[in-house]
Amino acid sequence: MMRAAGSNPDQGPAADSERIRARRAAFAALHHHDAEPLLLPNAWDHASAAALARAGFPAVATTSLGVAASAGFRDGARHTRAATLALARALGDGPYLLSIDAEDGYADEPEDVAEFARELADAGVVGLNLEDGRADGTLTDPVLHAARIAAVKAAVPDLFVNARTDTYWLDVRTEETMGRLVRYREAGADGVFVPGVADAARITELVKGIGAPLNVLYRPGGPNVRELGDLGVRRISLGSLLYRIALGAALDAAESIRQDRSVAFDAPAYAEVQALAGEDGVS
Repeated sequence: MMRAAGSNPDQGPAADSERIRARRAAFAALHHHDAEPLLLPNAWDHASAAALARAGFPAVATTSLGVAASAGFRDGARHTRAATLALARALGDGPYLLSIDAEDGYADEPEDVAEFARELADAGVVGLNLEDGRADGTLTDPVLHAARIAAVKAAVPDLFVNARTDTYWLDVRTEETMGRLVRYREAGADGVFVPGVADAARITELVKGIGAPLNVLYRPGGPNVRELGDLGVRRISLGSLLYRIALGAALDAAESIRQDRSVAFDAPAYAEVQALAGEDGVS
C-alpha cells in the first residue's frame, strides 16, 4: 500500500509533522558542526541514495545533472521538474536527510518556485538548492533570485535553503559574488553555495563576509575536506562527480569486455543491490 513520503501509519498528523520538523532541524545542525564540515554526496536515483546512506552518510542530496541525464535531458534547462519531484517522493522518507538540487526552481515567478518547494516539503525533503545561473550561461537578476528565496522561506520556513550563485561556475561577473550572497542571505537563505571557487584566500573572504554556512564544490586535485574545513567551509558537495565516475566506470568495463581484457572492479553483488530496496519496493 502506498503512503505519502514522510508519513508514519502508526502516528497522527501532528506527530508526523513534528518528526519532519525534527529532521529539518537535524539537517540544519549539520551545517554548524565545529569539528568538521558536512560532506554531502549527491545521488541520482533510489539505489544510489540508499547505498550512500548505508555507507554512513547521514544526509544525501540529488544531482541535477544526474537526474537530467538519466531522463535524457540537458541540465539546467528546466526540463526535469516532474522527474525531480518524482525522485523526491521516492526518496523523501528514506533513512537519511534529503536535500534536492532544484536548478533555479524551474520557474521565473517566486510564487511558482514556492509552490514547488511546498511539493518537495510534502515529500519529506529537508533542504533545497536554488541557483541563479541560467542555461544560456548568464545570471538571473539578483533581486528576482532573492525574491524566490524569500517566497520559499515564507512557504516552508524550516526548509533549509542553500542559495547558489554561479558567478564562479560560469566565470562571469565574479566581482558580484559577495553582493549576491549577502542579498540572498538577507532574503532568508540558510546557507550559500559558490561552486567553482577554489582559491583559499577567496574562500576565507567569503566565509568572513557572509555570516552563513558556506558550501563549496569538491574538486579532485583541490583542497581536501579537512583543508576546506580549516578555511571555514561548512558544507562540501560532490555535485555530479559520483554520477560521472559511475558512468565512466561502466564505459571502461564495457570496453574492456569488448577487447577481451580482464575487468577489475569492486561492484556490489546482485543481492546487495536488491537489498537496497524495501521489502515491498519503493513506496
